[in-house]
Amino acid sequence: MGMRLMIVDDHDGMRNMIRQLIAAPGDSVLEFGTADEALQATGEFKPDCVTMDISMPGLDAFSAVRGIRAAYPSARVIFVSSHDQPDYRRAAQECGAVGYVMKDNLSELYLLVATKRLLTSMKV
Repeated sequence: MGMRLMIVDDHDGMRNMIRQLIAAPGDSVLEFGTADEALQATGEFKPDCVTMDISMPGLDAFSAVRGIRAAYPSARVIFVSSHDQPDYRRAAQECGAVGYVMKDNLSELYLLVATKRLLTSMKV
């Protein structure tokens, strides 16, 4: 069975790039342009992995991640951002994210998702 992936970014092109990088055949993928939309869908979709941009309109990403993790604690959240600021990295960690990846180095994102995929298949 595939993973349930949620990709949250306000740029269509970035969502498409992330989907092409991390999605595998059999995965269920939902994409959202705002954190509000992602948070609303979490309860029903129950994502295994969420990629979350930081700078988007509407609800701030950190609050959305807290809500996603409250609704579905096993969701692994990875921030994907163009902001390499210590305050953002700290906030991501404090709200329960398992990773923080720069948009100009998406190979790190692939490795984080591949690790989740491996652990999920092993039922660890």
